Amino acid sequence: MDLRSLSPDYAVSPQISVEDVPALSRAGIKLVICNRPDSEVPPSHQAEAIGAAVRAAGLRFEVLPLTHQTMTPENVALQMELAGGADGPVLAYCASGTRCSVVWALGQAASRDADAILADVAAAGYQLEGLRRTLEQLHRG
Repeated sequence: MDLRSLSPDYAVSPQISVEDVPALSRAGIKLVICNRPDSEVPPSHQAEAIGAAVRAAGLRFEVLPLTHQTMTPENVALQMELAGGADGPVLAYCASGTRCSVVWALGQAASRDADAILADVAAAGYQLEGLRRTLEQLHRG
């Protein structure tokens, strides 16, 4: 498992497995958000299987599958609402963590400038410089 913090209370990672759930609990994660559509993974890694293991460990689990086409303002707001309503640290996962980083970055744009957002995601290993113009427009918005 490869947890990468974007902020003190929001981390992203590539696809997790049922076997990773105990480590999430030990890491203090309280909410797991699945941003990966089930069509991308075998049944053993689909939201139902991961969600059952997460819930059995006493953690909250939410599903918001994202693709390029579904990275809408509404889904960005929903992701931020889910994360904001958590009672502790959040982990969002997808194939590589990039989609989770993009949705987080877009959700930060109204309140933070592009340089700060891009620095946070770069520190976690994600290069989202292609989002700069969009983040700047949303910040001025």
